[in-house]
Amino acid sequence: MSPETIARWQFGITTVYHYFFVPVTIALSLLVAVMQTMWYRSGDEKFLRLTKFFGKLFLINFAMGVVTGIVQEFQFGMNWSEYSRFVGDIFGAPLALEALLAFFLESTFLGLWIFGWDKLPKKLHLMAIWLAAIGTMLSAVFILAANSFMQNPVGATYNPVTDRAEMTDFLALLTNPVFLTTFPHTLAAAYMTASGFVLAVSGWHLARLNKANRTAQEDADVDAYRWAAKLGAWVLLVSGAAVILSGDFQGKVMYQVQPMKMAAAEALYETAGGDGEMAPFSLLTIGTLDGSRPVFELHVPGVLGLLAKGDPYAEIPGIRDLEAQYTAELASAEFNLPVDGGENALQAAYADKLRTVGITEFVPNIPVSYWSFRIMMTLGFIAMAIGAYALFVLRKGRLPKPSAFWNVLMLTAVLAPLFGNSFGWIFTEMGRQPWIVAGVLPTASAVSPGVSAGEVFLTMVLYTVIYGALAVVEIGLMNKYVRLGLPAEVPPVEIKGEDDVLSFAY
Repeated sequence: MSPETIARWQFGITTVYHYFFVPVTIALSLLVAVMQTMWYRSGDEKFLRLTKFFGKLFLINFAMGVVTGIVQEFQFGMNWSEYSRFVGDIFGAPLALEALLAFFLESTFLGLWIFGWDKLPKKLHLMAIWLAAIGTMLSAVFILAANSFMQNPVGATYNPVTDRAEMTDFLALLTNPVFLTTFPHTLAAAYMTASGFVLAVSGWHLARLNKANRTAQEDADVDAYRWAAKLGAWVLLVSGAAVILSGDFQGKVMYQVQPMKMAAAEALYETAGGDGEMAPFSLLTIGTLDGSRPVFELHVPGVLGLLAKGDPYAEIPGIRDLEAQYTAELASAEFNLPVDGGENALQAAYADKLRTVGITEFVPNIPVSYWSFRIMMTLGFIAMAIGAYALFVLRKGRLPKPSAFWNVLMLTAVLAPLFGNSFGWIFTEMGRQPWIVAGVLPTASAVSPGVSAGEVFLTMVLYTVIYGALAVVEIGLMNKYVRLGLPAEVPPVEIKGEDDVLSFAY
């Protein structure tokens, strides 16, 4: 394999692994803040115990996310130096803000929250976890703004002297239509994952405690876990609805800026719709191994047009027509691939350089794009169904019966949205190929020129082994502290005023 192929595998492996921790960190921080707020306002000890319990699980996840995320930045310089050089002027601002503003905000106030239980006034201590939660969401803002430039390169132009993209409008970067739809979609998907985690942990404990002759302490545990399970289930359903709504908007933007990705997601080889015909949505398409043509298709009429344009009779260009169009445009003087729905200064300025690269392939991997898109949606619907079923089981004070079926459901409640996030990002990045910056910089031109296939393969193996070891540590710690359950009861604390400090340590 070429250095480019191995570098892509390495980046894919490390990124997918790292993103297992990101959505849980983003959303669980705020759910813990909600639990602590409930304790602050009510004085009910169950909320304090839930805060300390899920706070500990959040910290384990946060630490693993930081460790695995460091490798991502190493790879920019190691394997993707040409990419880093080309987009450095664009990414410098959002990534610097992510580090200097968002990450310092979350890490600083998270430190105050961890060590300030018996040192800070209650309101200031509560403020610390809220600011840490806000910091995690700000990190998503700046990172997604940078990623959205790769999907739709706006606010920049090409400097032929330096052979780099240069930012011309930072505001355009933050108002990129791809970013404006991707951010709420990603955030809602993160809350699906974290709420599924809260539901899964609490639901498992509720089934374990469904027995006769419970002690007073176990009754208190049941009350706390029931509240947390219902919170997880309701947030799972609401955030799932937000994922569907934001995904609809995101699909329409995707059609405008990356019509080839839309066609690949549907395995739509021939243009469909228009002239009174409805563009179909593919429920199942089986193609040849090389993805060049379909063998079997099962469609629902009109749905694809609704997803792309809000019109069931809209004409949706197919893979073959788009490929012919892009090939002709690249060879012509009028070069403007539809990456932003209109004139693109960066792309137009880079046209001459792009022609010298000799790119001839414009089609992403069809099976990966098609199936990752469907697996993403299917896992999301499964998670929502489990949330609804959990609320049904917990109605009117009931408890779930301990069974292998319930345990599988609870495990699926966290794994379905977790892997749904991963498949969503696989689709987002693989569906953009062969571009690393859509319509501008080919992936083949972005790798480090002086790195051999053997060197990249060696580091890929090393990272995979290290990440495997970290996975053992993560699963071991999570399993240990999930099984330990809620901390023991603490003496009642009377909430008098803002100058009182907590009388117990974390």
